[in-house]
Amino acid sequence: MSWNRYKENYLELPSVGFSMDISRVKFPEDFFASMSGKMSTAYLDMNALEGGSIANPDENRMVGHYWLRNSSLAPSLELKGDIDSALEQIHSFTKKIHSGDIQGAHGVFKNLLVIGIGGSALGPQFVSQALGSAKTDPLKVFFFDNTDPDGMAQVIDSIGEELGQTISIVISKSGSTPETRNGMVEARAVYEKAGLDFGKHAVAVTGSGSQLDQVAIRDGWLDRFPMWDWIGGRTSELCAVGLLPAALQGLDIDGMLKGASEMDAFTRVQDTSKNPAALLALMWYYCTNGKGDKDMVVLPYKDRLMLFSRYLQQLVMESLGKETDLEGNVVNQGIAVYGNKGSTDQHAYVQQLREGVNNFFAVFVEVLEDGLLVAREVEPGFTSGDYLKGFFLGTREALTGNDRESITLTIGKVNAYSVGVLIALFERAVGLYASLVGINAYHQPGVEAGKKAAATILEIQKKTYDFLKENKGSSYTVEEIAAGMDSEKDTEIIFKLLENFVVNRSDEINKSCQTPFYLSKYTFK
Repeated sequence: MSWNRYKENYLELPSVGFSMDISRVKFPEDFFASMSGKMSTAYLDMNALEGGSIANPDENRMVGHYWLRNSSLAPSLELKGDIDSALEQIHSFTKKIHSGDIQGAHGVFKNLLVIGIGGSALGPQFVSQALGSAKTDPLKVFFFDNTDPDGMAQVIDSIGEELGQTISIVISKSGSTPETRNGMVEARAVYEKAGLDFGKHAVAVTGSGSQLDQVAIRDGWLDRFPMWDWIGGRTSELCAVGLLPAALQGLDIDGMLKGASEMDAFTRVQDTSKNPAALLALMWYYCTNGKGDKDMVVLPYKDRLMLFSRYLQQLVMESLGKETDLEGNVVNQGIAVYGNKGSTDQHAYVQQLREGVNNFFAVFVEVLEDGLLVAREVEPGFTSGDYLKGFFLGTREALTGNDRESITLTIGKVNAYSVGVLIALFERAVGLYASLVGINAYHQPGVEAGKKAAATILEIQKKTYDFLKENKGSSYTVEEIAAGMDSEKDTEIIFKLLENFVVNRSDEINKSCQTPFYLSKYTFK
């Protein structure tokens, strides 16, 4: 490390309040020259993407999240009109909710329940925590982001007696995503149990004509907002998926869009030394040898950015984690992402980062503004914010001193504009990196495979339950049940399902424990 290397590898973009330091990555002097050909291709690929080329051949669709913050880039006037009208619809609906023109059964809305999964929850959760204020937000936000009954019950308990003043947003492009569908069903049941009409407290964000869209029309929901097929879940924060919850919470969605749009302009620059997304993608490439050899540890030094790493996990890992490249070769690409926040991590895994296996590179996110509290000395000459800055700089030095590489991103403060800047930066970096390694960042066959596998498990569950019920009163070992179902290959799965039945359907199914465990018998009472 040297000051001269820092000067050569520090990028400052004052107009967007952002700077970037890559000097602590040990790339050689000829690295950028050696990558210039790949970068030229990556720039062409990104231009084609923004121009409306088919980016996801699996589904024959474009990928247009960049158009969301600059609709004039959309490849047709129709798409531009769709984007503009959706934003106006969000503003108009939000105004009616905040003014009380639209109310719940028990009065003005106080709470917002967001029902979604994956990109339909991670982005909204990150933005909600980063920008929210318990003191000034007009609506308090809650999330159903899993199909865990206990988790949903905890959320409902937190809402308490204010269910009649709680508006629910159900987010699903297809309307058939099981986790979201389950959350909607559970929420509707709670509303109905309280004597409330769910439809009078619900809005949908979904594709036109989807199953969810049809339900919303049939049941007279308050409104329906579009989710287009050219927007993937992991890049959906700046469409209605993320903008509607943020607007209802009272956040500055126009500021987010502006930040993203103005960062986009810098990430289109084809002078790599002045393009922060290109630099970030190249650092990923160097650190991982272009094949995911190392993990990315995201360390934001600000509590408000605690969920940033979770948001980036999906954006990066779902986009880059691919078995085959564009030519069909097996490459098993990807970059694993984890992290939490500083300085909490200094009491968690920084010990291993500095002295354990060197299988990672760090991405520090520095925030210059301390916060809203009046600066107070916790000891002579030092505030809490000084300590946070000290821990950040110290940790970075400690990692560098033991041959650990890191990148530092700096923003002035956490606000809507800077959150938009960060979202745009990483979205573009993902696209550029995907081009560098020759994969498609915009499809997700692994996710679809997981959904199909889950559907198969549910089919086996039904067969297992039906077998026991049809043989009511008789007792069977798991192996006998599997043989009776002609499903010996699924014996382990059947065992796991039986154990679940015993706990959750104890009024119907009983277990007689034996040793060894596989001799235990199960009976439908």
